[in-house]
Amino acid sequence: MVEKADKLKLENKIINVLKTIYDPEIPVDIFELGLIYEVKINDNFDVEVEMTLTSPNCPVAESMPKEVEDKVRDVFGVNSAKVNIVFDPPWDKNMISEEAKLDLGML
Repeated sequence: MVEKADKLKLENKIINVLKTIYDPEIPVDIFELGLIYEVKINDNFDVEVEMTLTSPNCPVAESMPKEVEDKVRDVFGVNSAKVNIVFDPPWDKNMISEEAKLDLGML
């Protein structure tokens, strides 16, 4: 049986990896930017990441989801990784973390 603690440890590792991926237009990582809506891990350690982009016309609409998928798949303990791009709810600047807002001079 898979322990909840094991999934939580893996989720934390995945979040740390997501924090190494930056939006090319805003100098903030995609996690703090609020682009990651959910990280789901099943009992087989297959990971599904639900994320959005700053806009549907984002210049990295092709490359960023692949980068997220590749980096999550490379996390030790992950069996497989899939990224789902969603635009509901649409991203807006209120989704940016307080820390990132401070870094961007928005507070």
